[in-house]
Amino acid sequence: MLRVLTLSTLFPDATRRNFGGFVERQTLGLAAHPDVDLKMVAPIGLPPGILRNVRHYAPLAKLPHRERWKGLDVHRPRFTAVPFTKGRHHAAALERALVPVLDAIRADFAFDVIDVSFFFPDGPAAVALGKRYGVPVSIKARGSDVHHWGEAPATASQVREAGQGAAGLLAVSAAMKADMVKLGMPGERIMVHHTGVDQDRFRPIDDRIAAKAELGVRGPLVIAIGGLLPRKGHDIVIDAVAALPGVTLLIAGHGPARVTLEAQIARLGVGDRVRLLGAVPHADVPGLVAAADVSALASSSEGLANVWVESLACGTPIVITAAGGACEVVTSPDAGRVTIGDPLAFAGAISDILADPPSPEATRAMAAGFTWERNTATLYAHLAALVTNYPSRG
Repeated sequence: MLRVLTLSTLFPDATRRNFGGFVERQTLGLAAHPDVDLKMVAPIGLPPGILRNVRHYAPLAKLPHRERWKGLDVHRPRFTAVPFTKGRHHAAALERALVPVLDAIRADFAFDVIDVSFFFPDGPAAVALGKRYGVPVSIKARGSDVHHWGEAPATASQVREAGQGAAGLLAVSAAMKADMVKLGMPGERIMVHHTGVDQDRFRPIDDRIAAKAELGVRGPLVIAIGGLLPRKGHDIVIDAVAALPGVTLLIAGHGPARVTLEAQIARLGVGDRVRLLGAVPHADVPGLVAAADVSALASSSEGLANVWVESLACGTPIVITAAGGACEVVTSPDAGRVTIGDPLAFAGAISDILADPPSPEATRAMAAGFTWERNTATLYAHLAALVTNYPSRG
């Protein structure tokens, strides 16, 4: 039996049910493996002192320190994330907070490996803890956890040293692996580990016109799913759709760019066909994606976005930038188009698909290789090999 301690600061809770859903799904898959016994540690970063009781921190501070979450035994220790330090002390604070928690867990659960599902601050803390307990550490890079923290002056060296110190590394795409190597991480220890998609939940629907009508849409529909952040490029997609008369755009997500995007929609006079939906419950996402004719995301950086493969599984072609693993997903016109982050280019790519759409079945076939079963099998084999080959195992 492989005893796994999974660590991730990116994991859902009662206040953020969509937060880190892909980490949750990967962890649930691994925990269900017949040869795995798993415990989950999902630390929560909070500011010091009375600041923990203000704004969005207050609900997080009230979460239980341990609970059953979808069958998982989840520990939720707190660590101090001091504001305005650009993250430079986060990993050290996380390590300090985890020592007593992991000491207690290890008394009854002698874990064989630490499986880290987000690179920073989790990775640096886990590498130090791996040395403390004499177990190998695997760290997975997903996108911004390396692209941002791995290049920010305050944290870049910590990310690089964690990558060099881990027994094994995972990357969500070959492009992500190449970026990690450029940062100084050992390529021979990095394995590409693609995400999965629930092929039963994300699938084409029989009547796309009726599904659009339920959303209050007539005519072509484009959807964009992702946090309202500048790097997601929603402004580019809004400009593109504004140039396509009769096309509706629905954007699902929340974030700090909402006010800016609302102003852009008003300025362009497209409020009748461009809507910001806010956060959409994950249970409602498959129906939204399957109703659309095109799924568009103009990200400036990505690892390999889950929404790309979820859209394909729904039979909805995608229009995306050449960010991260885009070219590992769009390998045929049936999957959609990869283009530059420019409104006219996006408008042209969307228009091409609307004029000559692939069949939903052909588009869905492009997601056939992205399954959670394959994700689980690959992750299990990776972690088991690290344990077998770890020096302290003799």
